[in-house]
Amino acid sequence: MKKAILYTIAGTGFSFALQYLLYNSPYIYLDLYYAFAFGLAWGMAYYLDSGAISLFKKLGISLLAMGLLVLIGSLAFGLELAIPSILKFSMVFVAYYVIASFRNSKSLRK
Repeated sequence: MKKAILYTIAGTGFSFALQYLLYNSPYIYLDLYYAFAFGLAWGMAYYLDSGAISLFKKLGISLLAMGLLVLIGSLAFGLELAIPSILKFSMVFVAYYVIASFRNSKSLRK
């Protein structure tokens, strides 16, 4: 769990730094929100990358996280600006498992 939180914080920081330095957007809180979606996806994918958790639970937890992201984003910024966060989340989440699928163990943890 500690590593998953570390990956969430590191992913958020990395994504925010890239967005802030490269895009120079005037909406710093929106950039931080999108960066959090990126970091949350990376940390959650790492946390759920376990043989003890069934695929059904992984899907349910990831859908719940996306729902929470949309809820928080739509309350803070509006629905139109909240949708890109779930796109980032789902791309990172899927990319993690695609990368893991190339390994014999089908996991990046082992």
